[in-house]
Amino acid sequence: MTIKKKKIGGQTVKLENPPKIISTYSIVGPKEGQGPLSSYFDQILNDDTCGKESFEKAESQMMFTAISETLKKAKLKEKDIDYLFSGDLLNQIISSTFAAREFSIPFFGLYGACSTMSESLSLASIIMDGGFADYVVAATSSHFSSAERQFRFPLEYGSQRAQTSQWTVTGSGALVLGHEGKYPQVTYVTTGKVKDFGQKDANNMGAAMAPAAVDTIVSHFKDTGRKPSDYDIIATGDLGKIGRELTDKLMDEYGYNIRQQHIDCGEIIFDNEKQNTKAGGSGCGCSAVVFTGYLYKKLMKKEIRKVLLVSTGALMSTTSSLQGETIPGIAHAVAIEMN
Repeated sequence: MTIKKKKIGGQTVKLENPPKIISTYSIVGPKEGQGPLSSYFDQILNDDTCGKESFEKAESQMMFTAISETLKKAKLKEKDIDYLFSGDLLNQIISSTFAAREFSIPFFGLYGACSTMSESLSLASIIMDGGFADYVVAATSSHFSSAERQFRFPLEYGSQRAQTSQWTVTGSGALVLGHEGKYPQVTYVTTGKVKDFGQKDANNMGAAMAPAAVDTIVSHFKDTGRKPSDYDIIATGDLGKIGRELTDKLMDEYGYNIRQQHIDCGEIIFDNEKQNTKAGGSGCGCSAVVFTGYLYKKLMKKEIRKVLLVSTGALMSTTSSLQGETIPGIAHAVAIEMN
C-alpha cells in the first residue's frame, strides 16, 4: 500500500485538504476589555468571577461559553462535532475537562502551556485533513487570578511585579473547523521542539520562550520554502515586549528579518504603560482571544490574507521551579490563509 506523505522537511505538515475555520468566539475579562483590541472581542465580562464561587470555576465557565457560542455561530449542535481539542494552564487542565463534561463530544485534553491554542488547532487540523472528522472544535483558556495563585503568589500577597513580568490574560477562545465555505483555511502545521537555554527566572518567561519561537519559525521557513514577506502577520503567542524584541534579534542571526510582519499577542492585547501590565500579556487565553477575535476578523474582512500563528509556551510547573529547574519553551506554528 502506498501512502502519500504529507510531512515536508523536518517539522511541517502540508495539509492537502485544508480545513476551514468557519466560526470563532472570544470572551475576555474586564482588564482585557479596556485594552486596545476591545472592539474585536465577542464578549467582555464585567465580573471576572462569572458569578461563580471560585476563579477556577469562572475560567471553566468562560471556556464553556466560548465553545457554546462558536457552535451557535456555526449553526451547529454538539452532536455535529466529532472531536473537541482543548487545554489550559491549571493542574490536570480542569478548566477544559470541567467544560468538556457539559458536552457530549469526544474529547482530547491538551497541555502545551501558553502554546495550547496553536497545539489544539494543529491537531484538530491534521484530524480534519486526514478525513477523520466533519467538524472539530479547538479551544483554550486562562484566567489571571487562577494562574497567578497557582504559579506565583497568593492574590492577597500583593507582591511588586518585575519589569520583565507579564499579566496572565483572562479569556477563552474557541473555533470550529469545517470543510466548506469561504473562510480562512489552515494550510501548514509546524510542530515545535522543546528548547531550553537555561532561563530560570519565572518573571521573565518571554526570554525563556523566545528560543523556541525562533526555532519553530526558522523551521517553518526552511520546510516550506517560504519567507517572512509571504505573510501579512507573523503573530507569536505571548512573548511580551522583551521576548518579541529578543526573537527579532535572534531571527536576524538566522538571516530572517521579521520585524515588518511580527506582532506579539501579549504585547498588543494591553496598553502596557496605561494598564501597568509591564512586559505585556501571557497565558493560554492570550493568543487564543487575539486570534479568534482580532486576527480572524481581519482575515474575514480580507484586510489581511496570510497569518502565521506561533503560540508559545513555558513548560514549567510550581514543582519544577521550587526544585530549581530551568524553564523549557515550546512553540507551534499554524499557517492560516484567506483565499
